[in-house]
Amino acid sequence: MLGSSLRHALAARGIPVLQLVRGTQPVQDQILWDPSADPAIENTAPLEGCGAAIHLSGANVAAHRWTPAYRHEMTTSRVDSTRALARLLASLRTPPATLLVASAVGFYGDRGNQLLDETSLPGSGFLAELCQQWEAAAQPAVDAGIRVVHLRFGVVLGPGPGALARMLPIFRLGLGGRLGSGRQWMSWISIEDAMRAILFVLETPSLAGPVNLTAPNPVTNAEFARALAHALKRPALLPAPAFALRLALGRMADEALLASVRAVSMRLLVAGFRFAHPTVDRALAAALGHLVPQK
Repeated sequence: MLGSSLRHALAARGIPVLQLVRGTQPVQDQILWDPSADPAIENTAPLEGCGAAIHLSGANVAAHRWTPAYRHEMTTSRVDSTRALARLLASLRTPPATLLVASAVGFYGDRGNQLLDETSLPGSGFLAELCQQWEAAAQPAVDAGIRVVHLRFGVVLGPGPGALARMLPIFRLGLGGRLGSGRQWMSWISIEDAMRAILFVLETPSLAGPVNLTAPNPVTNAEFARALAHALKRPALLPAPAFALRLALGRMADEALLASVRAVSMRLLVAGFRFAHPTVDRALAAALGHLVPQK
């Protein structure tokens, strides 16, 4: 969802894009790469002089139960590919000025009601440690003088194959509700604001290091469930007990669904970014097609 949306956003600005692809025959404006190979790309000439690189790769955190094998896939798809790309860019004669690398607010771990920003310390747990390794893997690009920005995404709300798409069928049937106690905080951002923020970061050379891609008004899980049900004109009366989530999903339930992350993006706000969808009601209305864009 992020990659497709970003390509559209860049195209709307007339910015040409080269896409790195794996395991498929490349077509126009695509380059075949294998992050497990050395070198990852045989012919790097098309990359010389590119303005920026954006890396969004990573196996879906919520797609599978976190077995040891899938935890390994989650790690290698993020850490190894980021390191390979950072080394590749550092080796260019004319490297890009900027490298944006996806990360996540899972960096902060389960922090209860604590308000978090980019200066907050990392948390503990598999997801937090994965995010720390993910960000550290870009160090070869930093060492080469490339401006590296770690985009710590919250839950991205928008149409398409994302988190919201997995919730909608249940909520449309009136079977949705809070997860566990519902008191855990949820950091989120609309897909439109996520794209606008990425473009803003690209155009703001003073921004480097971590940047939270989260709206200024995080909500609890119970508040989000009520907001989504209200947007769909359905009740939200059937909570999912924590024990049932743990039984069904194991470790993923505690770290991805029941963890509390109340993160805001102070760096974006201080740099002058303004959110089009600062509240979850407005973001859901936009995602569901209920919001008329402002002129």
